[in-house]
Amino acid sequence: MPPFKPLMLAASTALLLGLTPLASQATEGALAAQLDAARQEGSIWTAFALNRHLNPFKLEIGVEDGVATLGGKVENEVQKELAEQVALSIEGIDSVDNRIEVGGDAVEGNPPAMVQRLEDASLVATVKSKLLWNSTTRGLDIQVRSETGNVTLSGNAQTPVAKELAGQLAANTDGVREVFNHLSISTADSTSSEVQATLDDAREDISDSWITSKVEASFLYSRNLDAMNISVDTADGLVSLRGSVLSSAEKRLAVEIARNIRGVRGVDADALRISS
Repeated sequence: MPPFKPLMLAASTALLLGLTPLASQATEGALAAQLDAARQEGSIWTAFALNRHLNPFKLEIGVEDGVATLGGKVENEVQKELAEQVALSIEGIDSVDNRIEVGGDAVEGNPPAMVQRLEDASLVATVKSKLLWNSTTRGLDIQVRSETGNVTLSGNAQTPVAKELAGQLAANTDGVREVFNHLSISTADSTSSEVQATLDDAREDISDSWITSKVEASFLYSRNLDAMNISVDTADGLVSLRGSVLSSAEKRLAVEIARNIRGVRGVDADALRISS
């Protein structure tokens, strides 16, 4: 059972046949649905971690199209049913595929602390969001897992560049200790994928406010930037950065992060000063 939902885009066939405004809206809708699923996964993790009857157990959670899939093992049927009801209580969850097993050896010897479980759930949602926002990694089939701050990426990256970038996005996330990049590379359809991504970017109607919010969030998630000292404005896809950073390396990082957000046509960082 895949514990997390793959980061994949819908409507690629329709785009190849000629994208219409309705198809563009469908693509944006698919991205929004994936982000909702990531948030719902995090909410279920939080609810499990806060429940004293469930937090001793290592449970797996995946969400797709309002369906939560639960895995792992608990001690009895009551706990299994409780996990299902807790998941159903989360907004947007319509049904539960309860694959939790019941067994006497369910309790972990050293269960993770509740705070760590919350942090891992937050890291998974954050990394997934960054991969979806990025113009290169947004259409890849990537699963994300986090355990005590160690993030594992699995799935298909199609190109070495995309694999490396996905790893960098995860590694540059505040709270991530180490990244295990297990993405496989399949070059069979990499050329058509790159062409499709270019078509997608050219056709999608991405608002300036959307770009600004994603650049700001990406700065905030970064372990190497002081996001509070950088202001972001976007006009017709051109991002302007103002404020101050501590070094030229931070400035280059800020520009690179902004440039890779979907819909960005260019980055103006002339007003981003390096503090002496």
